Amino acid sequence: MPIRPLLPTNKIGSDDPNSAFVLPLRRLLSPSLPPSPPLHPFLPRCRPSSASTLYYKAGARFAKWRAVLKIGPSEPSELSIQQNAQGLARYAIICQENGLVPIVEPEILTDGGHDIDKCAEVTEKVLAAVYKALNDHHVLLEGTLLKPNMVTPGSDSPKVAPELIAELTVRALRRTVPAAVPGIVFLSGGQSEEEATLNLNAMNKLEVLKPWTLSFSFGRALQQSTLKTWKGKEENIKAAQEAFLVRCKANSEATLGTYEGGNAGELASQSLHVKGYKY
Repeated sequence: MPIRPLLPTNKIGSDDPNSAFVLPLRRLLSPSLPPSPPLHPFLPRCRPSSASTLYYKAGARFAKWRAVLKIGPSEPSELSIQQNAQGLARYAIICQENGLVPIVEPEILTDGGHDIDKCAEVTEKVLAAVYKALNDHHVLLEGTLLKPNMVTPGSDSPKVAPELIAELTVRALRRTVPAAVPGIVFLSGGQSEEEATLNLNAMNKLEVLKPWTLSFSFGRALQQSTLKTWKGKEENIKAAQEAFLVRCKANSEATLGTYEGGNAGELASQSLHVKGYKY
């Protein structure tokens, strides 16, 4: 008797003969079936025929995958945490199998009115799930980078001192991130340029064991004041370059814990938070 008709398709979630559940079963019974669809949307980008190989030939050796979670009355759910962790782990092993260094980015958005303790709790839970998944997928941790959020209050909550952000962020990392990971490069998450730099600086000033390099992979918090200074006009190029150099120098010092602040102009102090921010 054929097995397919006995499968309750309403419980599988799809009657599509190529669905994620049905196709592997059909392949077991009929090995001549064509290859399965990729288990992760990143996989086709690693194939020799993809445009990504052009970047690889040009010297690119890093890739990044962002998985977003948010804090709410019932969020993030355990299912969303686990699914995001599994997706990041599959992406990471695919990278390494194709000669790339995966930058693993589980981001907890700052949207909301939660306090910093809630953010710390969720950050620890998410990072623990991510590293469990990475180990389950046999990812070489020494060949990865982590790009996490800093532990901060929600965007609708009062701000706190950089020292508290540093303490809770480093505590969350020490509890969850193995020492085998060589570097942690923070996202800015809508903080102003100066806030992100001061918080990174405070982390590197902490006199506790930090087995990884703490650095930055800022997007908006590295370039926003530069772009606003430039405005797309040729006559502003020199001023924009100078503004960019100021932020680069500030963040370089922050990775050493030697940034003293005070170099931020009005643009660098502006909040960059965008609710529900999407790339």
